[in-house]
Amino acid sequence: MFTRFCASLSKLALMAAVAGLLAVVLCVQYQVIGRYLFNDTPTWAEALAMLLVLYVTALGVAVGVRDAGHIGLESLLVLLPERLRRNFEILIHLLVALFGGLMLKAGWLWTTLKWGEKKPMLGVPEGMDYLPLVIAGGLIVLFSIEHIVALVRGHHVEPAWN
Repeated sequence: MFTRFCASLSKLALMAAVAGLLAVVLCVQYQVIGRYLFNDTPTWAEALAMLLVLYVTALGVAVGVRDAGHIGLESLLVLLPERLRRNFEILIHLLVALFGGLMLKAGWLWTTLKWGEKKPMLGVPEGMDYLPLVIAGGLIVLFSIEHIVALVRGHHVEPAWN
């Protein structure tokens, strides 16, 4: 049940990242059309595209952690005996979870500190720039725990996009 929940969250994050990427393309296209066809550059389009890139990247990183799309050193691990390899994989996921927890904590701190300030081009809180760290950090911790539980049980986490 936990794996299905994590798979659903991963799929949702991936769909949100794809939608965000499409929105980035539309913002940039709108800016180019405004600049070259109407000689009137919409200033908010670039600011929105840059904000969306933060969310797309953060969600993509979290999905990459769950679906093992990140860079790994499997060539070294396959040389180890099964038990030792599993222990190293658990250690790796614990370190990734620690990193995600630090992202979450630092992101929350910056989000709350900057929430009262407004972005001049968009009129949204500056804290929106740091909120992706909170979201991605939480997802990374959750997905790392899923991997650890799967390793202890002798299971494999199937990618959500399959």
